[in-house]
Amino acid sequence: MSFPWRPLLMSLAVGAGPSSSNMDDKAGSAEKTTTNHRPESDDDNEEENRNLHLGPQYTLKEQLEKDKDDESLRKWKEQLLGGVDINNIGETLEPEVKFLSVAIVSPDREDIVLSIPADGKPEGLWFTLKEASHYRLKFSFQVSNNIVSGLRYTNTVWKTGVKVDSTKDMIGTFSPQLEPYTHEMPEETAPSGFLARGSYTAKSKFLDDDNKCYLEINYTFDIRKDWAATE
Repeated sequence: MSFPWRPLLMSLAVGAGPSSSNMDDKAGSAEKTTTNHRPESDDDNEEENRNLHLGPQYTLKEQLEKDKDDESLRKWKEQLLGGVDINNIGETLEPEVKFLSVAIVSPDREDIVLSIPADGKPEGLWFTLKEASHYRLKFSFQVSNNIVSGLRYTNTVWKTGVKVDSTKDMIGTFSPQLEPYTHEMPEETAPSGFLARGSYTAKSKFLDDDNKCYLEINYTFDIRKDWAATE
């Protein structure tokens, strides 16, 4: 859902050139060449497939106890944890991240708040983007049990079976708390032009440093001349 739009799509979209400054900045990157346009079956990210050894995990109580003699590190962890009641949740090893909503925020219209099915597979068309529109993605999520480290967002987009974009964005590290977190992604600009319009398929994932996936969404969306009237 966050689309810098690779050169293949840019060349399809408008003969006069890219539709956003983001495209100009990224078009020269070696990572953005058309050699990355592969069928959907090959979309597994190499980074996600590596067997990384990141060391042992600890509960919150164990982490604080382990560093009790290092005052600066202990204070940093206490600051990160904020007002969390360690006595209630500190014995759980694995963090839990629950995404409550995903919204498309654009100055052109009211926010589009998207419901997330439990299976991560919205039926039919999930949303429509207006061509050349400026927008941001806004995620609302809750963290419980333990600290989630290096939460990141990946997104892959295909049009007519051709991979046109692959994006990775860092969200951050979060301590457990009762109140939901809200995170807004950088602004993007949808492409424009006759060939850019149409239907797309996409896959979004939210993973941590251990490549644990907390949510995977497989969906379809459209780019049209205007926003969908029903949204």
